[in-house]
Amino acid sequence: MPEPDDLRRPGPLTVASRFNGPPESGNGGYVAGRLAGLLDGHPAATVTLRQPPPLERPLQVLDADEGGLRLHDGGTLVAEAAAASDAVLDDAGFEPVDPVAFDLAADASAAFFAGRDEHPFPTCFVCGTARAEGDGLRLFPGLLPQQPGTTATPWVPDASLADADGARVRPEFVWAALDCPGAWTVLGADIPLLLLGRFTARIDALPYVGDRCVVMGRLLGRDGRKVRTATTLYDPDGRIAAQAEALWIAPRPAQAS
Repeated sequence: MPEPDDLRRPGPLTVASRFNGPPESGNGGYVAGRLAGLLDGHPAATVTLRQPPPLERPLQVLDADEGGLRLHDGGTLVAEAAAASDAVLDDAGFEPVDPVAFDLAADASAAFFAGRDEHPFPTCFVCGTARAEGDGLRLFPGLLPQQPGTTATPWVPDASLADADGARVRPEFVWAALDCPGAWTVLGADIPLLLLGRFTARIDALPYVGDRCVVMGRLLGRDGRKVRTATTLYDPDGRIAAQAEALWIAPRPAQAS
């Protein structure tokens, strides 16, 4: 009889090419949201990405200790997910990023999004400038001049992101929207590239298609190649819909040949 942590869950998880981050792998927030959605009824989860999630290939979902999950590509561990209790979130200092108005977020996005000129992944599903309306999320987080290390971007979810009833946004797209606005709090000449390592998110309310939402990002700290950020999604009434904290890793500079 197999051990409990070796039991396969029904059906593989495949990341469609639409949902890429880097050109050849899945957007970290989206993949984290897909895996977290397979945890039984937990509003908050922590997902650790061990390898870039491959596209258009069935990945195996396996049970892990204490109700967690592992995502495998053959013999390679791609990601791990575990439920995150309120106590864990409170101990980690899980705090929302204060909001700005939708119009101010739109102004910051238009004027101060660093990725318009230099973007490490212009086809990224979340923040890629090369993605068309209704294809990518087109979230372009701009730094707020009056709030150093803080970004804001408007988000009006389109119908392609809807759940089965066509009304609310599916959870994995909320996870995706909480991803890149954190990275852009620090991306620039000094740190041209970040890869998502660990992502903890909690969804309080799924937004509706067409809602005028705001996504905020804040730099929490930097230690060498490690960067910590927080993100918060606000609904049209200024209420918190979801929030996240992330650990990013800046790749080592390429060795000179």
